Amino acid sequence: MATERQTFARKLRRQSTTPEDILWSLLRAHRLDGLKFQRQVPLLGYTVDFLCFQRKLVIELDGAQHDVERDYDAARTAEIERHGFMVIRFRNEAVLNDRDAVIAAIRAAAGTSTQNPLL
Repeated sequence: MATERQTFARKLRRQSTTPEDILWSLLRAHRLDGLKFQRQVPLLGYTVDFLCFQRKLVIELDGAQHDVERDYDAARTAEIERHGFMVIRFRNEAVLNDRDAVIAAIRAAAGTSTQNPLL
């Protein structure tokens, strides 16, 4: 039986935003340098947008609601990072308007130098 967190994560996957869909299309199926990413994953009591467990990398996309949730986001990030993960955040607008910069930042955070000619 699915836990409450797993059910919530499934709901988020079904109701994804356009920026989440765009980034997922670039990350899914090992498309970015062979790394395995998952989306809307329960982690340490939170649900993170994207996770590459192999590199302990969490990617969060922030929309307008995050402007009022800064303290919560900071505490959440600190907690996740205390467990050895790196958290990087992008504004939704960055994914919509500058995908190349977002992918370059993800590659830098993941420590990969292999360039995928499709991205």
